Amino acid sequence: MIDRIDHFVITVQSLEKTCAFYERVLGFKRIDSAGPTAMTFGKQKINVHEVGRTFDPKALAPTSGAADFCLITRMPVEEMRAHLESCGVPIELGPIERDGAEGKMISLYFRDPDSNLVEVSRYLDLN
Repeated sequence: MIDRIDHFVITVQSLEKTCAFYERVLGFKRIDSAGPTAMTFGKQKINVHEVGRTFDPKALAPTSGAADFCLITRMPVEEMRAHLESCGVPIELGPIERDGAEGKMISLYFRDPDSNLVEVSRYLDLN
């Protein structure tokens, strides 16, 4: 019935700070339109709502720092780790093996400027 995720929304304290982080650290592209600002990557996007400036309809209680999500990379995990460290992003956990939607993967965990937990993973079958 469902094929994939198109987008999800995160609520943040600072639109500028958050978008700059994702552009610099993960190579996302910022899109500003009449609706919410979005950050695109691959065939997906994250819509970004600023606290107090959300768009309807929205979650019942949009909260900054409540997101926890996993992104998939084709980059070797050690290269991703080195890249994150070169960007000054502390690794909270990893590399560690996890179970993803399509099998075993190796993950790194870190936090964005709002303390959302971001997991970046690479499937083992790509190694």
